[in-house]
Amino acid sequence: MLKTIYRVVLTSTLACFCATACKETSKRTVAPAKFEFKKEGHLSLFKADTDSLLAKIDIEIAETDYETQTGLMYRHSMRQNQGMLFIFEAMDYRSFYMKNTHISLDIIYLDHLGNVVSIQEHATPLDETSLPSTAPAKYVLEVNAGLAQHWSLSPGDHMTFTRD
Repeated sequence: MLKTIYRVVLTSTLACFCATACKETSKRTVAPAKFEFKKEGHLSLFKADTDSLLAKIDIEIAETDYETQTGLMYRHSMRQNQGMLFIFEAMDYRSFYMKNTHISLDIIYLDHLGNVVSIQEHATPLDETSLPSTAPAKYVLEVNAGLAQHWSLSPGDHMTFTRD
């Protein structure tokens, strides 16, 4: 009889503890991280045959593993004069996708000299389909969708950039 009472008290105590713990947990809210553009340099794009300036934009630079894996994920807008430049240690075939990316982008692949080697235009937001380069690239530039066409950007055109 004492064992039965002990079990009932123990079970009731644990049930109350669990209910209280769960109730307290449900009151907590986690604010989503806010990702904002952080200007870290300037990038200029030039036409290959005339060396005329096509565009000059502010850039955020991604070069650590975390930065390159996160990129423009979780952002809902970007100004027309902004972009993200990914810098890799070596030339290689690159492939990007739009997981958790809410902005339609043009993805511009560039070689070690800054020459455009391929372009993926109008990448669909939140789509996890692979968007590969057609040649090895050391740099990748992400800008708002439609800018590559607006600038008449094509393979062979080149970029220069400076850090702030």
